[in-house]
Amino acid sequence: MTSSVDMQALQDAQGNPVYSNDGEQIGKVEEVFHDTDTDQPEWIGIGTGFFSSKRVLVPVASAEVREDGIYVPYSKDHVSGAPNIDGDEISQETEAELYSFYGIEYGENRSDSGLPEGTQTDSTETHTDTTRTPDRIDSSETVTRSEEELRTGTRQREAGQVRVRKYVDTEKVQTTVPTSREEVSVERVPVSEGSSTEAEFSEGEVTVPIVEEEAVVEKRPVVKEELRISKESVTGEETVDAEVRKERIDIDEDGKTTSSTETTR
Repeated sequence: MTSSVDMQALQDAQGNPVYSNDGEQIGKVEEVFHDTDTDQPEWIGIGTGFFSSKRVLVPVASAEVREDGIYVPYSKDHVSGAPNIDGDEISQETEAELYSFYGIEYGENRSDSGLPEGTQTDSTETHTDTTRTPDRIDSSETVTRSEEELRTGTRQREAGQVRVRKYVDTEKVQTTVPTSREEVSVERVPVSEGSSTEAEFSEGEVTVPIVEEEAVVEKRPVVKEELRISKESVTGEETVDAEVRKERIDIDEDGKTTSSTETTR
């Protein structure tokens, strides 16, 4: 919902936000400049920030009053680049510069008040006052002060490794093995007389095996030991150093500067 921009609408919009053609907030309505003779609003003074001393003006003729604020058909960057107004009045030369900046036709044959042709209520009336005076609007600005807070925590990272390797070593082992063997002895026993028998001559051979034990070596792997690898968490403390940033606000009042870095309660 939009409405025409008149004096009452601007008075009701004082302190309301001003938006650019793409919906970005430029600032808030702080003052309204009127023609000193017709008392018609012609320029809207916008406050763009607490620390900005530049006064930004936009023409009333191109503005629209809506439910959520005032909209102007210019970008925020364009409005911010408008000529600076040092005082509380707008001269004819400054107004001509503003009209040129916003691309509004400024007639060659203009009244003494500096308005373009046809913008005055009485075209035959001349004016000796070529300035505009603003309506002052009490407004407040909110300034935020931020600082970084240090938050600590932990994360896991690999601190090292434990490697267990197995190697095969060869060593000489000496042990004693009991063995036995058979030994042969030959005994000659004479045959007594009267008990001998007749014998026959013959040839032959008798074989008697002799047995002995020898050491036999047999090897087999046997598990002798186990290595059990386990981990446990050990709790400790570690001191960390870090830099945090905080904003500092300097307040200049009556030539005295005070600094604030902490929230006042």
